[in-house]
Amino acid sequence: MDFEDKDNGRTGLAGGDPLPPEEWELTGRTARIEAIYAEHHPQLTRFFRRRAANQDVGDLVQEVFSRFASARGGLATLIERPSAYLVKSARMLLAEYARADGRRHTDRHDSFGDEHEGAVDPQDALEARDVLRRAERAISRLSPLTREIFLMHRFDGLRYPEIARIKGISVKTVESHMTKALAAIKRARGKQ
Repeated sequence: MDFEDKDNGRTGLAGGDPLPPEEWELTGRTARIEAIYAEHHPQLTRFFRRRAANQDVGDLVQEVFSRFASARGGLATLIERPSAYLVKSARMLLAEYARADGRRHTDRHDSFGDEHEGAVDPQDALEARDVLRRAERAISRLSPLTREIFLMHRFDGLRYPEIARIKGISVKTVESHMTKALAAIKRARGKQ
């Protein structure tokens, strides 16, 4: 049964009328996408279940099929191997979600030292002070040249060639003094 649309003069169809030929192609595309969805939905669901949180699986599958349906300007049915396209889309989507998830976790990150400084375990503090005291004692027992080279490197931030130039010795000699200093500190800390 035909009726006249008074606003723009178009002719419409009643519910039981057959589709006109210009709409056959659209209906065929929709049916093809639905068939691809029915065929590949279980595989994509399994794929995402192994790689994503359960609450995200449905959304991820839906997003992949949404991208598929809009592929090639709405001509997704022209894709020769839809399974390959869907798998590639699924992998790319997971990568996008991982990047977004990483950004969300970075935003929520809070440094342990900032907020929890007052919550130091007294036993840990005593042990740290003891280790520091033993390291200081070991440094004070080093020969004056070894101690000075160690302090120049570790506290002044000078590199071995700079220390060698300042002290008028070779870089190998600086390395030797640093090795002695580090070994003494390691022994003092009880890590021998």
